[in-house]
Order: sequence, then C-alpha cells, then structure tokens
Amino acid sequence: MKTTDRATPASPKLPRAQRREQILAAATEAFAHAGFAATGLEDVAEAAGISRAILYRHFDSKAQLYRAVLDRARDHLRHAVGEPDYTEQIIDDLLVAAAGDPSGFRLLFHQAAREPEFRADTDRFNAEMTKTAHDQLAADIPDPAWARWEAQLAPAATIAAITAWLDAGQPDPDTAAARIREVITGIATAAGATSQ
Repeated sequence: MKTTDRATPASPKLPRAQRREQILAAATEAFAHAGFAATGLEDVAEAAGISRAILYRHFDSKAQLYRAVLDRARDHLRHAVGEPDYTEQIIDDLLVAAAGDPSGFRLLFHQAAREPEFRADTDRFNAEMTKTAHDQLAADIPDPAWARWEAQLAPAATIAAITAWLDAGQPDPDTAAARIREVITGIATAAGATSQ
C-alpha cells in the first residue's frame, strides 16, 4: 500500500508557539542544508518529527515557511545586535548571533539572495544595513563618494568575514572580533577616514 505522507512517529502535543518554533528550527536546518528548491515540506516535517498535516496547520506553503524562517533569522539578529548603530561592538554581536544560529545566518546573508522569489527581501535588508553603516560612518569620510563606498563595503566585508569564520570552524572566538575589526579598519583607511 502506497501512502503520500511518510509515516512519522507521533510527536507529543506542544503549545502552538512551541510547535511553530520547532518547525522553524527544523526548516532552518533543512533549507540551509539543501536550499529552497531542493527542500520539500515533507523533508521539513521529517526533520521536525511531525506529520505534513501538522506542518500545514502552521504554514500554507513552502514559500510562507521560508519567509517565516528568514523573518526568524532577522529577528534573532536584531535581538543580538540591538540598536542599529554601526559601531565596533556590532562585530562582537554579529559573531555571537552567527555562532548561535549558523544556519539562519547563512540563509539570511547568502542563500536567500540566490532564490529569485526572495531576492527583493534580501536586497531590502542589505539596503537597510548599508544605510545604517552610511549614517554611522559618513561623518569620518570627507569625500561623499568614498563614504558611500565604505558604507557598502564594510557591512559586506563583515558578513563575509563572519561567514568565513563559521566555515573555518569558529576558530579562536575570543580574538575573532578583533581580527575582523582589523579588516574593517583597513576599509576605513582606504576610504580616507579622518579618525577611527
């Protein structure tokens, strides 16, 4: 007898918010592992230890689930970073956020940008980061064109450095922020910052 839903062991009844979080955590891992296109809802249900019927009680479609995963990753990041000031402390905060949710960090900053359906969301998020960086850094750069250059490059370099740190196995977490700050200081120097 062929079934359309894989047999899933009965999972304990959880309050709705807890079940939703369980699904989002499993979906984050599944999407980070295989990407949006290659991940089916049955993969997420299996990873969460629930049936597709339970999954559909929380999310109507894979796209809705993926958006919720991205929203969750953004919320985790905003919670870790706090106020959107682009200061030296942001690197420490981003490292903590990335270490706490590496799959969410990768989805948010790398994989979502490759998914045409979610590219606009990613572009808006990146534009917000660039604007925040520009608001914080522009006063130190006398040339407005170089200030815009630094405001685009500094966040991108920070994210790339943190991703490389994750990929390298999170070496020496006590000095990682200082090492990444050296990269950002190099960008500021190249842009012609008058002070640090």
